[in-house]
Amino acid sequence: MRLVATVELIVCWFAWIYPFFFRAPRHQKRESITAPPLMQAGFPLQVMGILVAWAFRLPAADGPGAWRVAGSMILGPVASLIYWPAVKHLGRQFRLRAGLYTDHELVRTGPYALVRHPIYASMLAILLSTLLLLTPWVWLAVSLALFVTGTELRIRAEDGLLAARFGPAFEEYKRQVPAYIPYVR
Repeated sequence: MRLVATVELIVCWFAWIYPFFFRAPRHQKRESITAPPLMQAGFPLQVMGILVAWAFRLPAADGPGAWRVAGSMILGPVASLIYWPAVKHLGRQFRLRAGLYTDHELVRTGPYALVRHPIYASMLAILLSTLLLLTPWVWLAVSLALFVTGTELRIRAEDGLLAARFGPAFEEYKRQVPAYIPYVR
């Protein structure tokens, strides 16, 4: 069962990464405002969290318990089920580096009705899938701490950009919809 879960996890990671390579525009000709340096500081922390999840592996003899395998097999596909519709609802606003185009619209449909940052929610889901299947508890905690710290930095920066652009409409949206974990404000 662990082999099947590992293959599924790898497929889920490829499905998750695909839009970054094949759907995101490489060079936009539209004018935009990019995220502040604080936002850029969060990305390396997120990457380090993901790398920790893959680098420090459970010994083969210890393997994950059945509930960890099951959790991994659920969360991997959930990540794609969140991510792909988020990219679709962003449409031409989807980009690699966070920022706002001059014609940017506040998206509140699809997964954006459940969380303000569904791409980060999907990143958390795919990371948790990886952690459950591969990573010892101590490294799981380190990985999550790095990832969540980076994500919080990025969300604060993105929310600042959105608040500056959309004012009261974004503030109302922010009051109604959690950042990236459903039902957690």
